[in-house]
Amino acid sequence: MKKLIFLKFAKDTTVFFLLMCLTIGLIVWTLQAVNYFDFVTQDGHGLKTYFSYILLNFPKIIHRIIPFIFFISLFYIITEYENRNEMLIFWTYGVSKINFANKVVFLSLALTFLQIWIGGFFSPLSQYKAREYLKNSNIDFFTSLIKEGKFINVVEGLTIFINEKNENGTYSNIFLDDSSKSNSRMIYSKNGVLLDNDRQKVFRLYDGRILDKEKKKINSFKFDEIDFNLAEYSTNTILNPKIQELPSKELLGCAYKIINNQIIPYNDLFLCEKNILNDILQELFKRFYKPLYLPLIAILCCFLIVLPKNNIKYEKNKKIIFFITFLVLILSEASLRYSTVSNLATIFYLIIPWISFFLIYSLFYFRIKNV
Repeated sequence: MKKLIFLKFAKDTTVFFLLMCLTIGLIVWTLQAVNYFDFVTQDGHGLKTYFSYILLNFPKIIHRIIPFIFFISLFYIITEYENRNEMLIFWTYGVSKINFANKVVFLSLALTFLQIWIGGFFSPLSQYKAREYLKNSNIDFFTSLIKEGKFINVVEGLTIFINEKNENGTYSNIFLDDSSKSNSRMIYSKNGVLLDNDRQKVFRLYDGRILDKEKKKINSFKFDEIDFNLAEYSTNTILNPKIQELPSKELLGCAYKIINNQIIPYNDLFLCEKNILNDILQELFKRFYKPLYLPLIAILCCFLIVLPKNNIKYEKNKKIIFFITFLVLILSEASLRYSTVSNLATIFYLIIPWISFFLIYSLFYFRIKNV
C-alpha cells in the first residue's frame, strides 16, 4: 500500500510538472519567437528557416525553466494533498515524514539527471543544429525587404539603396556599395530588376556606371547591362556557434587543455583561447552542476508537511517556505555568474548546494522530531 500511495503522489507531481513545462515553455517560446522574427524582417531569411530555428531552440527553454517548474509543481501538489487531507493517508499507513521526504528527494535526483542530460547533451545539440541551419540557408526572403528610399544591408559587405520601385516590379536609380572584398566597389544604375528564384539570385542592372577603388587607384566604366550576383553574399546573422551551443565534449576538452597549459590544436567549431576559460567553466557549471539545486528545492518543499493545515502557524509556514525556496532559485542563478571570478568564488559555488542541503535536511529532521 505504501508503494501505491507514493506512486500516486509521484504520478500527480510528474503530470502536473509536464503540463506546467509545456504551458510555460510554450509561453516563453512564443515570446522568443517574436524576437527572432528579425531573421525574416531584417536579415532576409525565409519563414521555413525561421520556424526551423525557433523549434530547435525549444529544448533550451525547457532546460532553463525546469527548476522553477519543479518548485511550483512540488509546492502545489503537497499543498493540495494537505488541503484534501490526502497527506493523512501517508501517516495512517505508517509512512514517516522523514521517509516521505527521502522519497521526494529521490524523485528530485531523477529529475536532476534528466536536466543534466538535457542541458549537457540534448539542448547544445539542438542549438548547434539551429545555428547550422542558419549557416546553410540563404537570404530567400530578400525580395520583400527591398523598399524604396531605404538602405538595405541584410547581407554582409553589401548595402543597397533604391530610390523608386515601379509598378511593373522594376527599380529606378539603384545604388550598391560592395565592400565585401579587398577592394571597394560602388555601382549606380538607372534601372534594374531582381531575379530571385531557385536557379539564380541576381540583380540585373541597366545603363549605369561602376567605380572600383583598389588601394589608391580608382577605375570607372559604364555598362549597358550587367548581372550582380547576390548568391555569394552571406547574411548578417551570427553564424558561428556560441559557447552555449557547443558540444560539452568540446568545452571539456578546451577547459582541460587550458588549465593544464597543453597545446591547443586548431578547432573549426570555435577558437579555444585562455580568455574564454571563465565563460566555458560557467557554461559547464550551468549544464552539469546547477541541477544539483533540485534536491535542495525538494527538501525545502518538504517543510510543508511539518505542520498540519489546522495548525495556526500553517499559512505563515507555507509563505515562509515559498519565499525561501524562491530565494534559493535566485541564488542558484546569481551565484553562477560569479562562480569563476576567482578560485575562492569557484570553491564557494561548488560547496553551496552540498552544505545547504545537509543543513536544511538536518533542520527538517530536527523539526519533525520536535513537532
